[in-house]
Amino acid sequence: MVVMKSVLIHVCCAHCAAYTAGYWREPGYDVSAFWYNPNIHPYAEHRHRLAAMKSLAQEIDLPLMVAGGYDLTEYFHRVVGHEAERCRYCFQLRLSRTAETARRNGFNAFTTTLLISPHQKHELVREVGDEVAQEKGVAFLYADLRKRYSESRHMTKGLNLYRQQYCGCLYSERERYAEE
Repeated sequence: MVVMKSVLIHVCCAHCAAYTAGYWREPGYDVSAFWYNPNIHPYAEHRHRLAAMKSLAQEIDLPLMVAGGYDLTEYFHRVVGHEAERCRYCFQLRLSRTAETARRNGFNAFTTTLLISPHQKHELVREVGDEVAQEKGVAFLYADLRKRYSESRHMTKGLNLYRQQYCGCLYSERERYAEE
């Protein structure tokens, strides 16, 4: 009996998920996506991004699991007072939930679309992913996909999907628009 390798990808936007899903399918992984992003504000932004992710999942035949609820309170509980390290706390929250979901649903591993974005703190994502993997007992798959970011966005261009203008959190929204 051959056991197929499986990976659960934490997804935060459709444009980063397109290439990432294909990247892990190429070596033979059974790929599914997991949406858990209580960091995305305001709530309307969260809904726009989730709708785009659902459309992409249907388009590329990507099974998508969506975490119930919107853990706004949990997100702020972790980051308020730690704004200088908010990304670490945010990554821990989202990747921990992804790893737990992967383990509970029989996946061999988990990863995240955060690894394709040149706008994220890449080494921190990797560090937190490795820590969470040890803690939760499920492998974290690492790949530096940043050079494929433009390709991923190009793959989704013709699909008319919502394109966000900032990372997602209230702090990144302020930073994005304060520069204008």
